[in-house]
Amino acid sequence: MLTAKDNFLETLKKGGKPDRLVNQWEACKLVPDPPLIYTAGNRVKGGASRDRWGTMIIWPEGQVAGMPHVTKDDKVLPDVTRWREYVNVPDIAAHCATGWERAQASAKSAREKGLLPMSLMSTGVFEQLHFLMGFEDTLMNFLLEPEAMHELIEAIGEYRLQYAKLIVEHGAADIVLSHDDWGTKRSLFISPDLWRAFIKPQFARLYGYFRDNGILVMHHADSFLEPIVEDMAEIGIDIWQGALPENDIPGILQKLGGRMTLMGGIDVAVADRPDSTEGEVRRETRRACETYGPCGHFIPAATYGGPDDVIFPHVKALITMEIQQYNRDIFGIGG
Repeated sequence: MLTAKDNFLETLKKGGKPDRLVNQWEACKLVPDPPLIYTAGNRVKGGASRDRWGTMIIWPEGQVAGMPHVTKDDKVLPDVTRWREYVNVPDIAAHCATGWERAQASAKSAREKGLLPMSLMSTGVFEQLHFLMGFEDTLMNFLLEPEAMHELIEAIGEYRLQYAKLIVEHGAADIVLSHDDWGTKRSLFISPDLWRAFIKPQFARLYGYFRDNGILVMHHADSFLEPIVEDMAEIGIDIWQGALPENDIPGILQKLGGRMTLMGGIDVAVADRPDSTEGEVRRETRRACETYGPCGHFIPAATYGGPDDVIFPHVKALITMEIQQYNRDIFGIGG
């Protein structure tokens, strides 16, 4: 029986030989590092605060995370053509140059336990745009102000590249979970051509840097992304995390032929409810395992963006147990 880490790596490898389905996040250990703490550190659960870029973040009691609250009168960037006047790009290199000892110790401990230390980079390029100016302005400005949008996106991309350099230079991660949602459950937010012109180049640069430095790339986007999956593999995404069942997951896996692994497939609208029964959670988990598992290069998981994002504790435990049961039934291994 392979270790969780080795089974994970075999699942990713083209022509790999995993001996069972990976059970969600079992091979990875999230390491809170200075950039993650800095970027999320001033959010207030149960209240409102401004993030490092100036966006108002509302975090109601009882919710798992804060969300941007961008109004006409409160947006950071009212005019994209004057973005240099309004947008103060955080100097992440200066703020996060020190304080890495705890993250490095946590990464060392993870490796000694046979796990992959994982850094989290939230709020990607597209997300940062609508955090600054709202969805409507973001979508309109791709068409109305392309030159200014390219300039702003370049600045956001450079910020994220400096973030990536901190991760690499301090050696506290073997895999990076990078967030940027690019669509709804049914479609992309923008056309594939616009995505390729504006968004893709920044991620090609970022993920190319990680790959050049031996770090695996897991990209979170719980979105419909069928039209750009070839592009995602091309720019160096090892794992698309958050693959919704609205996507043709078997068709995508066949098309990619092992060039990218998909992680997700479990419909959280069905499973992750306060009143979901054991039968409902197990059936949805088993459906995902049976439908997508035989395709290879698939990791069953909830489609949220992190290892602790399943909202209701009974659901997380049942998903874990049903994947274990599937592995016993199909592979004779209960890992």
